[in-house]
Amino acid sequence: MNKFNIEKTKLSQVLKITPATIFNDFRGTYLETYNKPLYTENGIAINFIQDDISISKQNVLRGIHGDNKTWKLVSCLSGKFFLVVVNWDSNSSEYQKWISFEMDASNPYQILIPPKFGNGHLITSKEAIFHYKQSTLYDRESQFTIYWNDIKLNIPWPIKNPIISKRDKNEQ
Repeated sequence: MNKFNIEKTKLSQVLKITPATIFNDFRGTYLETYNKPLYTENGIAINFIQDDISISKQNVLRGIHGDNKTWKLVSCLSGKFFLVVVNWDSNSSEYQKWISFEMDASNPYQILIPPKFGNGHLITSKEAIFHYKQSTLYDRESQFTIYWNDIKLNIPWPIKNPIISKRDKNEQ
């Protein structure tokens, strides 16, 4: 039995995964966020080995980062953020193409991001919790950085002056 819906996005390798069953009652909400046998049955046979959480305040922009080997399964546990995924595979016909999502804990879907894609997110609520599963252990040295304000990509972030790290600064 399918407990989630899988949708293709405008980037052929990026998937949107939505739980099909969400249980709500007077206590709150319950939903299953990951079930390895079900994912495998549906063609997502990725061995996730690390989970990470990033808690950030409003107007913080993290990323755009990626590497050549890691699959990521991204979700919003609390708050809201604007997620951008960029194809950084120079051998792909979709190279430098990107897609964005407005992720919100009240609409719990996940985005599956393949290797050679970068992702970054901007917090649009007072605070947000960004969760991701990874298929490899975190290795900053193997990562690439794409500047959030890269002129070639022309991503319409919903902010002009985000709070960013030194790593993500690009004075264009």
